[in-house]
Amino acid sequence: MLRDVDTVQVVATGTLIFLIIGGAGVAVLTLALLGSGVLHLGHPDVDGPVSLEAAAGFTGAFGFGAAIVNELLGGRTPGMIAAAVAGGALAAVPTGWLAARLSRAARNMRTDATPTRDHLVGAIGLVVTPVPADGYGEVRVRLAGQPVKLNARADRPIPVGARIFVVEALSETSVHVETY
Repeated sequence: MLRDVDTVQVVATGTLIFLIIGGAGVAVLTLALLGSGVLHLGHPDVDGPVSLEAAAGFTGAFGFGAAIVNELLGGRTPGMIAAAVAGGALAAVPTGWLAARLSRAARNMRTDATPTRDHLVGAIGLVVTPVPADGYGEVRVRLAGQPVKLNARADRPIPVGARIFVVEALSETSVHVETY
């Protein structure tokens, strides 16, 4: 009578070391990508000849690539482990290059200028809270494509729903308006 036998797969020591190298590369890459923007680690302009993202991408691809080759070859001899190292390097070079290109492109991406109070002048909008002659009401205008609600003054009262034109930006959050 046959008994159920559990099979245990033994991972080669070289494969385990390569997997640890790959995992460390991915951990460093995660910190590099999140660190400068979210965790505010380091200074994004201090890179040197090779960026941290490129080195981490290279290390991660090297470790995982070498582990795959080592397992496929059954790397138990020094020659097979050397072949696994070569296979890992073959995977790592294009990955490191691509990580460097992508991180540089993301860092140097051009964006629109941040809107200032000068951009408010000339904006057209609607009154959302009546604007009295001697106080502030509220208006909604579009600034850089986004709706912005501002405090508003006017020379004469303006009712809710009236279209307005911004004549002057008194501050970043308040404007002087006229009916449009």
